[in-house]
Amino acid sequence: MSRRTPRPKQAAAPAVTASSPCPCGLPATYGECCGRFHAGTAAAPTCERLMRSRYSAFVVRDEPYLLRTWHPDTRPPRLGLDAGQRWLGLEILGTSEGSAFHTTGTVEFRARFRHGGVTDALHEHSRFVRHEGAWVYLDALFAE
Repeated sequence: MSRRTPRPKQAAAPAVTASSPCPCGLPATYGECCGRFHAGTAAAPTCERLMRSRYSAFVVRDEPYLLRTWHPDTRPPRLGLDAGQRWLGLEILGTSEGSAFHTTGTVEFRARFRHGGVTDALHEHSRFVRHEGAWVYLDALFAE
């Protein structure tokens, strides 16, 4: 009989409910803010709101939403989100274009996270485009 090594337990996603503050940092509940985008009952009206909703999707580990809002030309087949990573906050540093009247836009942001007991930040310039009428993430340049 072979001995099996128990698999390490993956940490559960942080408990975010419809009435929780939205992880994206806007002054609304998750259900009123990014949760409705994740549920598919509304679409992000600007590239900044899409960026915020994608950050929230990382917080709640909503991989299907992240893939659904990624341009098909640059979208990976899967993400494999790291259960040990905790997202701590989002800071929008700047935007260009990306409104209801544009077809492209960029968002510069800094997202803080903790992994393996170390706190760090991701600083990125994300590019967004309209695809089939909706904002989608295209790609990014890492600032740091």
